[in-house]
Amino acid sequence: MKINILSIFPSLFEAFLETGIVGRAKENEIISFNLINIRDFSSDSYGTVDDYPYGGGAGMIMKAEPIVEALGSIPERGEVYLLSPRGECFSQKMARKLSGKEILTLICGRYKGVDERVRDFVDGEISIGDYILSGGEVAAMVVVDALTRLLPGAVGDVESVNTDSFERGLLDAPVYTRPKEFRGKKVPEVLLSGNHGEIEQWRKEKAVELTKKYRKDIMGS
Repeated sequence: MKINILSIFPSLFEAFLETGIVGRAKENEIISFNLINIRDFSSDSYGTVDDYPYGGGAGMIMKAEPIVEALGSIPERGEVYLLSPRGECFSQKMARKLSGKEILTLICGRYKGVDERVRDFVDGEISIGDYILSGGEVAAMVVVDALTRLLPGAVGDVESVNTDSFERGLLDAPVYTRPKEFRGKKVPEVLLSGNHGEIEQWRKEKAVELTKKYRKDIMGS
C-alpha cells in the first residue's frame, strides 16, 4: 500500500512513520509513504499558502492553488481524502475499507479551513471526532495508524487484531497479565483454569457487558 500525505508541516510525520507498527510495516515494505510539502507549490518566494477570507471574518484560509498543484504533482493518487470537521466520522469499519486500497492520498488542512474549491478535487472527507485540532496532521496519523495495523503482515498476531475493540460491534473483554494478584486485585479464576471453552464464553459475556455499560451505541455495528 502507498499513502501520499500533503501537509505544510511534513516533518511532523517523520518520527511517527519510523516508529512502532507503522515503522515496522514501512521497513518490511508492507506500506510506503510520500510526504509532500504544500509550501513547495506556492506561487511566491515566501511559500505563502494562506490568505484572508473573502467577505471578512476571523482566521486565515488555505489557498486552493498550492493544494491542487501539489495534488497534480502526484502520478498515482488513488482516492483522495481531506481531513476535515465536515467529513464522515472515522471508524474501524472505515479503516477496514481504506486498508483494502492500493493507494490513498490524505490532505491535511490548517488555519480556519481550506478554500471550498479544493473539494472539487477530493473523493471524500474524514473527521476523527467532534472537536477542533490545529491541523489535519494528527488526524492523518490516526487514519494511517488504524489502517496500517490491518494490513496483512503488519501485526504478527492476526487474531489479536481481529479481536480488538470495535471489530465485532463490541468493546474487548478485560485483559490481565502477571502478577496474579496486584494490590489486592486478583485475576479472575476462569482465566487461570485452562478451560478454553469457559474462557471464551467469559470473554464474550464480559465484552457484551462492557459494551452495554460504556458504548451501547456501537453494539452490532
